[in-house]
Amino acid sequence: MPFSRRERVKSLLKKLAADFLKTGVEAGVLVTVTDFIITSNMRTATIFVSIFPEKEEKETLLFLQKKKGEFKKYLSAHTKMKTIPFIVFAIDRGEKNRQRIDELLREATSKD
Repeated sequence: MPFSRRERVKSLLKKLAADFLKTGVEAGVLVTVTDFIITSNMRTATIFVSIFPEKEEKETLLFLQKKKGEFKKYLSAHTKMKTIPFIVFAIDRGEKNRQRIDELLREATSKD
């Protein structure tokens, strides 16, 4: 079954976000795009990221918010979209929770 236009756009923008973030962040900080949600009208996109080390999350998220304009220009240059969506960067809490559960499971099994 072919993907919808929205799914194709989502996939492309997620890849472009990952490429943009490879070069745009501070040395020693790893930013990974974990999910990308775009509204049905494709006017707003939320990019979920995980940031390592965790102590750099707040500062890096502020940095990403400041880079939204540059990211929109990057998208304009690398896509044929007429309208670039409003971009929101957010910490992926689901990924953080999954990592914490894995940590707790490891601790529980090591005690046995």
